[in-house]
Amino acid sequence: MTIQPPAPGAPRDQQVTETVDPAATRPQGYLVEADEQAIRLIAHDDAAMFYARQTLAQLHRQHGPTLPPLRIEDWPDFPVRGVMLDISRDKVPTMATLLGLVDLLASWKINQLQLYTEHTFAYVGHEEVWRNASPMTGPEIRELDEYCRARFIELVPNQNSFGHMERWLKHPRYLPLAEAPDGAQTPWGYRWKGPFGLCPTDPRSLRLLADLYAQLLPNFSSPLFNVGCDETFDIGQGRSKAQCETRGVECVYLDFLQSIHQLVDVLGRRMMFWGDIIVKHPDSIRQLPSDLIALCWDYEATNDLDSQAARFAESGIPFYVCPGTSSWNSISGRTDNMLANQRAAAAAGLAHGAIGYLNTDWGDNGHLQYLPISFAGLAAGAAVSWCLQSNPLGPEFAAALDLHAFADEAAVMGKLALQFGNVYQAVGKPMSNRSALFSILAPSSAHADPMQGITMQGLDAAEAAIDASISRLGGARMGREDASLIQRELASAAAMLRYACRRGRSALDPAAGDGRELADQLHGIVDSHRRCWLARNRPGGLDDSVSRLV
Repeated sequence: MTIQPPAPGAPRDQQVTETVDPAATRPQGYLVEADEQAIRLIAHDDAAMFYARQTLAQLHRQHGPTLPPLRIEDWPDFPVRGVMLDISRDKVPTMATLLGLVDLLASWKINQLQLYTEHTFAYVGHEEVWRNASPMTGPEIRELDEYCRARFIELVPNQNSFGHMERWLKHPRYLPLAEAPDGAQTPWGYRWKGPFGLCPTDPRSLRLLADLYAQLLPNFSSPLFNVGCDETFDIGQGRSKAQCETRGVECVYLDFLQSIHQLVDVLGRRMMFWGDIIVKHPDSIRQLPSDLIALCWDYEATNDLDSQAARFAESGIPFYVCPGTSSWNSISGRTDNMLANQRAAAAAGLAHGAIGYLNTDWGDNGHLQYLPISFAGLAAGAAVSWCLQSNPLGPEFAAALDLHAFADEAAVMGKLALQFGNVYQAVGKPMSNRSALFSILAPSSAHADPMQGITMQGLDAAEAAIDASISRLGGARMGREDASLIQRELASAAAMLRYACRRGRSALDPAAGDGRELADQLHGIVDSHRRCWLARNRPGGLDDSVSRLV
């Protein structure tokens, strides 16, 4: 983006004109020109004109109702700039929340949205799977699809189809489809209890998927379909063991992936899938159908997105790069990790020719983080996927969040959100894909002792950082309809983290703790969490989320 320095003077009564001219700039590109009399928007196509209007709105937020003389020529680095929102672990947003999020993402020129789904679509004939989950329905998807299209966002269907099927397989009717009904060893050092993935050598697995796809896909206008297929760690540890030992795990995986592709192809869609399994087997990559889109993901600051992207590029398979917001397993986010991860993804994608950038916002372990915690990560992805060079996510990023995310006239929320998101560092115990305070708050038998490596000094420093970052919350002046809700959500998040610090101190020195006081604090935290949850989300999954805390 090139911006000419504004000339002196304060223009008045500027008339806005719009012209669509494919010859004026490149695809999705536009010009914004302003002088004292007029503002001219010239765009390559209708989508580009929509983006030009978003830039004009951003300029008005910065300069007020009249603009100084300027000329902007702009276009995106990535033709696809997407967001994937987890609606299966455990939070399903209300329609009002989804529509509001679409408006926000559209204002940042995001042009693809996926709703990560395991069991939260109301499939006919499979009611026991989604009955208590408050699922999305076909009419709701169609309404959302139309709303997205009006804002030049492609709503892409998403249904995991291999691993992460435990919400299905836990039911007796579907358990016979499991690869390892009694659980399997994970690559992360612990044993998964119970079924996890479909058995790839059982023809009934494909029949189930064919039924789900036939019900889900007609509700979407997009020609794309994300079938998941990530983290299939249990292959070869159960019913497919003999075939995996004879032919190799990678061949069994590839066969099932190709069979899924045939189902998707018959339904007239182009298949997308997570590339974490196949990328480890270059020979298998070369056997993939050429119309697939691979999704390269890694959510840490130190990541291998560059090497993943290189492997798919060398094989001629189109691919996206997929970073994350770092909001999940954290309560308040992991700001520095997120910023580094977003930059690295954009750099890898640009270096190796990615056709898209899909920013992910997961809900692992109860989806305990609130939506505004993800604003910084979502905005960062929108910025670097539009133009990495112009958006280094430096000190100016906080002011951009104030203007374009929180609408905060007091310029409090941008810096507060970024500082609050760095509380995880104060503990002094770095962790991958989570924060230490989250592990204390919501411990899991799947992970090591959450108190290992924790000190009283670290907990004291963390609580001081929580207080320092959240202390200015009352000074914000957000011009958003949900301003008071955002303040309640951040206050609730801070209370969770303070409680984690106090629970940690009690674990380190039981004599110093007061069990009754901790129990009272937890009761208040759970009550606040329930109220904040229901303000934006459906009730399904709430009890599962709360169970992580008690």
